Amino acid sequence: MSIAPDIRIAALYRYPVKGLSPEALESAELETSAYFPGDRLYAIENGPSGFNEVAPRHLPKVAYLMLMRNEALARLRTRFDVETHRLTIEENGAEAVSADLSTEAGREAVADFMKGFVPHELRGAPRVLASPPGYRFTDARDGYVSLVNRASVQAVEDMVGAPVDPLRFRANLYLDGLAPWAENDLLGKVLETPGGVRLKLARRTVRCAAVNVDPETGIRDLAIPSALAKSLGHSDCGVYAEVLNGGTVRAGEALGLVG
Repeated sequence: MSIAPDIRIAALYRYPVKGLSPEALESAELETSAYFPGDRLYAIENGPSGFNEVAPRHLPKVAYLMLMRNEALARLRTRFDVETHRLTIEENGAEAVSADLSTEAGREAVADFMKGFVPHELRGAPRVLASPPGYRFTDARDGYVSLVNRASVQAVEDMVGAPVDPLRFRANLYLDGLAPWAENDLLGKVLETPGGVRLKLARRTVRCAAVNVDPETGIRDLAIPSALAKSLGHSDCGVYAEVLNGGTVRAGEALGLVG
């Protein structure tokens, strides 16, 4: 393993419910060939989608409530307990609903809240879906672990002429120590932690209008994909990685480039 002490995991995040709040982590236990733990466990179906929990197949993100079209979701503050599967939603600083998503009654309570929160954006009755084993509600079929280079986000700031919160990109791992866009040159390469966790960078992440939404205010205030396309000829920012060897990853940990 070649030593690359300048590459570090700046932050770790999971997104238990698609489109809702990120949750910062100090560490995460990755499993080989598996999704990021606690990530996209649930999604809120926006009207009938045909999703089958017994034989799940990947559906486009428009099947669910999500930031690309439902930016009001960013105004909510949510907490999720992975042990009890209890989701707490706050609106305007006050608790609006707290429910156990492992139960039908809990999922119905969250769906009822969404009926009142985004009534004009619903194509039918909302329904909270739980991910079956081996499946997650990621945007991409192979979106196991998502990485974003914070230097690339800084480059985006120059493109749009405004501050850009890295959380707009809703990644699992945020990296420091790489030059802007260097992650694109590392596709097919493997990054390794001192503890032996190996991540193979598999493909670039194409960005949609979700990144135009300020994660604090819920206001659609930037045009990041079009700025990327104008400056770079594509709308990619970030990469997906496959877990080749599992183990614990930690915020602040160094990454080495294998080979």
